[in-house]
Amino acid sequence: MSKDKSAGQRLEEKLLSKSDTLGVKDAALLEQSKGFCEEYKLFLNNKTEREVVEYTIPILKKHKYKEFQLGKKYAAGDKLYFNNRGKALIMATVGRRPPADGLRIGVSHIDSPRLDLKPNPLFEDSDMAYLKTHYYGGIKKYQWTAIPLSLHGVVVLNNGKTVKVNIGESEGDPVFCVTDLLPHLAQNQMKKTASEVVEGEQLNILVGCWPYNDEKVGAKVKLNIMNLLFEKYGITEKDFLSAEITAVPAFRPADIGLDRSMVGAYGQDDSVCAYASLMAELDSTEPEFTTVTVFADKEEIGSDGNTGMRSLFFRDFLEDFLSAYGLQARHVLQKSVCLSCDVNAAVDPAFGDVFERNNCSYLNRGPVVSKYTGSRGKYSTNDASAETMGFLRRILDDADIQWQVGELGKVDIGGGGTIASDISVHNLDTVDVGVPVLSMHSPLEIVSKADVYLLYKAVLAFYNSKLSK
Repeated sequence: MSKDKSAGQRLEEKLLSKSDTLGVKDAALLEQSKGFCEEYKLFLNNKTEREVVEYTIPILKKHKYKEFQLGKKYAAGDKLYFNNRGKALIMATVGRRPPADGLRIGVSHIDSPRLDLKPNPLFEDSDMAYLKTHYYGGIKKYQWTAIPLSLHGVVVLNNGKTVKVNIGESEGDPVFCVTDLLPHLAQNQMKKTASEVVEGEQLNILVGCWPYNDEKVGAKVKLNIMNLLFEKYGITEKDFLSAEITAVPAFRPADIGLDRSMVGAYGQDDSVCAYASLMAELDSTEPEFTTVTVFADKEEIGSDGNTGMRSLFFRDFLEDFLSAYGLQARHVLQKSVCLSCDVNAAVDPAFGDVFERNNCSYLNRGPVVSKYTGSRGKYSTNDASAETMGFLRRILDDADIQWQVGELGKVDIGGGGTIASDISVHNLDTVDVGVPVLSMHSPLEIVSKADVYLLYKAVLAFYNSKLSK
């Protein structure tokens, strides 16, 4: 039988778009993805923005990055970083072409939904001690009950000393949880809508039930817990006011599936994009254009604060960096391009009615390019221009990287945003690129290893491209 393609098949190949599952054309890609994601799983053990920055800086130093010096004019190939309060980070590699020709910028966020302790969290009720929380970011509150939790963060003591807290991650550590109501007594609870099944003020973390051995003490269990914290960390109850302590899922990243094709872990929105961008930054040793890689904080709560992308820290860094070349940031940003590296929702057939299948992204089909995010009527979105989309298309296609397009879901169902709208305000051409995620914003998010690896390849191709805007 002839293997020649028919005229219709040739025309179909030329004119129509088709997205294949990864590995069909190149089985070696799957093995490469597995290797790449072993280090990625180690990166995922850093579950707060502080831990990500603390983990990343020694890696940067190992790769010859130096802390940014104001007024220094850097040469091609120089690598530098700027640490913003231990919660946001900027990395850069100076390109062969002058910065006046524009920059290649990649921005991802390193915060994730979680349970933050309130300023006065510790209380006792029914001879049990609890920590009160205020949830951070968009969560389904019922997903955070009856799962093991660990405590991460810092406490600043009255003498100015900073103490790190990490309980529940090491072998032998205790873990914590938010309790839930048994089904035998839950008939009224089960009649509530999903958003009301567990209320915010019920997200109290159980931390103990044994009393302090002194009959003259009132809140014996609370005192016993506070004494344990004092013995281990030297903190008193007043020190919670100057603390940032958060509860996150205690389980470690793991392979998902008999074929080990996926990674299941907490915080992959947006650690998956942060890691891919970091690896691309490290591997861009002699880029044509200067690369700037940003880890931002607070995206999950609106990017506010002095470590979020609505802060001026990004623009201030560029002003300081470019001033040594006699340049102003606004002129350079006009000639630059930015990848807002954030995730998108993968089509889940269990909930297929919320997805518009022609325009949503699928697991294991490569990185997803999102022209816009936002919700209903494109509110609160960047909406990349045709020219910006065309620029990125050429780079990805020239590098032979399979990619796909994606919206979050059906137009009138809902929506969400990224930091692209906060970046593009600098008159900077910006487009969203990330990976599809199953169970986004849950304690256990799932991604395809092949998608993770190809996102790294996509960002690397963007950083190394010689294509002018």
